[in-house]
Amino acid sequence: MTKRVQTKALYHLNFLKSMGYEYLEYVKFNERSNDELNLPNDLSSLEEIAKNCHLCQLSKYRANVLFGQGHPNAKLMFIGDEPSISEDEVGEFFVGRSGTMLVNMIENAIEMPISATYITNIVKCRTSHNIINSEDANTCRSYLDKQIELVKPQLIVALGEVAYDFLVEDEHLDFSKNRGQIINSKGHNIMPTFHPNYLLRNPSVKKEAYFDMLKIKAFLEK
Repeated sequence: MTKRVQTKALYHLNFLKSMGYEYLEYVKFNERSNDELNLPNDLSSLEEIAKNCHLCQLSKYRANVLFGQGHPNAKLMFIGDEPSISEDEVGEFFVGRSGTMLVNMIENAIEMPISATYITNIVKCRTSHNIINSEDANTCRSYLDKQIELVKPQLIVALGEVAYDFLVEDEHLDFSKNRGQIINSKGHNIMPTFHPNYLLRNPSVKKEAYFDMLKIKAFLEK
């Protein structure tokens, strides 16, 4: 806004005020806590709200809302960054090459059926350019926080650096250092590991990811 336009706008507002109009204080709509949102205490109702959500620009590009999938009281929860192209098209998790790889990792290394786990993402809709901005992520945060609260997993596995950095406090922000280690952040046990997409591009680190899965299995068997 130029100074000339700003001056004209202020003049007009002062004119309206002289005629008796009153102005309310600016309301910051997005600065609400989870308590103020009054989200439901069951996953099914929460999912219905998420599926009809249009609070951010991602709703313009999605084919489907990928809210979450799995056991409602799973000991093990996986959190990725965003739905894949295949997941967005089909409307289900664990599809496409990365989804198939993750299934194999869980069932073969951890020796746990997929149905016993729970999976979701930071954002519930696919981005347009594979880049999650902080505004979209924070808009979806209330859904993710509520999912974690309701599922109450013993361990959260952060799939990739983007998901890990979003989940932990600042003092833990070092994916390469903490990968494969179980840390406690914000009252939750969290282990960062490679995202399946990264493993597809870098097959040489699959062995490291396999050992991460073995650590997860050992933790859950304690």
